[in-house]
Formats: sequence, C-alpha cells, structure tokens
Amino acid sequence: MSAGVPSDIESLVAAELDEPVDPRIAAMGGAIAAEYGEASRAVLFYGSCLRSAEIEGQMLDFYLIVSDYRAAYGKRWLAAATRLIPPNVFPFAHDGLAAKYAVLSEADFHALCGPEASTVSVWARFAQPARLVWCRDAAARGAAIRAIARAPATLLALTPERGEGDALDPWRRGFALTYGAELRAERGGRSDSIVDFDPTRYRRFAEALGAVPREAGLERKWRKLRRTGKLLTLARLAKASLTFSGGIDYLVWKINRHAGTAIELRPWQRRFPILGAITLLPRLLARGVVR
Repeated sequence: MSAGVPSDIESLVAAELDEPVDPRIAAMGGAIAAEYGEASRAVLFYGSCLRSAEIEGQMLDFYLIVSDYRAAYGKRWLAAATRLIPPNVFPFAHDGLAAKYAVLSEADFHALCGPEASTVSVWARFAQPARLVWCRDAAARGAAIRAIARAPATLLALTPERGEGDALDPWRRGFALTYGAELRAERGGRSDSIVDFDPTRYRRFAEALGAVPREAGLERKWRKLRRTGKLLTLARLAKASLTFSGGIDYLVWKINRHAGTAIELRPWQRRFPILGAITLLPRLLARGVVR
C-alpha cells in the first residue's frame, strides 16, 4: 500500500486496469511500447473513447510510461523537453486506428498523480477509468497501480467541502474545477457527464477512499493551478507543434468536435503552427469556445 492511499483503492484501481479492451487497442499499446524498447514500462489507455467504446474514426488516447527520458530518447533534445515541460505528445497509427500518446517517466507519473503536482493534467485524467494495455513486468504494473491510486484521492483532497450532499457531488465539483484549470474546448456540463457515465464506479471509489482530508488553503491553491495550468497548456501546444506533425489540425478538429464550431485553418497557420495557434487563441477565448 502506498503512503496515504488505502489498500482498498489500490485493489479497485488494479481490477479496473485489468479489465479487457478491444484487441486492436491492446495491439496498438504494444506497438507504442515497441517504439521505445527497454525504456518502456507501461502503456495506459484512457479518455472519452474508453468510456464510449467508439474507436473507429476517433483519436485514441494513451500514456506511455518509461523508465526515464534519457533511456527513452538518448541524448536528443526530446529528453530535455520532456523534463522541462512534461509530457511530450506524439501521433500514432496502427491497424487502421489513429491515436496520440503522451510520454512520462515513472517518477514524473507518480508525482503528477499527487497533490504536489503543479498542474491538474495528469491526476484529473487518471481519477477517471483507465486500462493497462501493456506492461513490462510485475514491478511496472505495481508502480502504475500505486501512481494511479493517488489520482482519485488527490481530486477529492483538492475539492472544497460543501457540507452534506450526494456522494457523487464532490466528484462532479472536482472535475469541474479541473476543467477550469486548463484551456479546454469541451462544452459546459462535460465534467458532470464523466461522473454520470458510470456513477456506480465513483460511489465505489468514494467508499474505498473514505473521509479524505482536504488540503489547506484550497482557494489559493486553485488560483495557482488555474494560472499555471493555462500557461502550461500554451507551452505544451507550442512544443507539440515540434513533436506532433499536424498538431494544429488536431487542435482545431478537437475544438470543432467538442464545441460544435466550424473553425477552418488558413494555409499560413499550418506553415507556422506556433504562430497560428497563438493568433487563433484570442478569438477562441473571446467567443467563449476555449475556457
């Protein structure tokens, strides 16, 4: 059992990670791991495609956990870029399916699932269901379970209490707070839909976690998370333009899909994706498309 995390929650996480997935998703996870050889430790599948089970014509979401960035990238600038602003994100295609995967070291993954993280991006995602579609060995599996078990506890610890209420209320409020701490294109109510998709799961996790002590100074903490999170979103977007071919096209596709817009890119925005994203952002913010 990890310090501060009940053994029951680790058992729930382990069982959830082991639930079966479409064989093509498992095969894609193995193919992603193969790209990094011995540095690969675990591959996790998560996100809206996991919830909906729709994978055809979608962009699947994976995290690749590696032993360390030097082992994954050698001396290339990518290792320094990931250490500076984790994670790096790359596109991937396999067996007719499209995906993107983020790369984190085991140490960073563990830290970013906890309340000490300076951004919500990792623990907010892994407080939700995930599947372990590939792992190196039992030690790598155990490390993934211990890291992910921190995420739901972190969400509840950072969600201010509001007296008595439904067991699902803290989850809904917690996810709503995380959406406000990143530049997101999803429509209002998206955070509620995460919980409503499988309320039994969140009730079960709440019971296993018990009374989670709230962090002190939450108002100040969330101001910092919102400020840092939105700046890091921009920094990751700029970095993705160097690691993700067609990254700005993916960004616009995702905004159009989630926000119901019909944004079209100009040719110069594709030629200069960093500048294109920077010039696009103020208009999206002004229209309330990205919050």
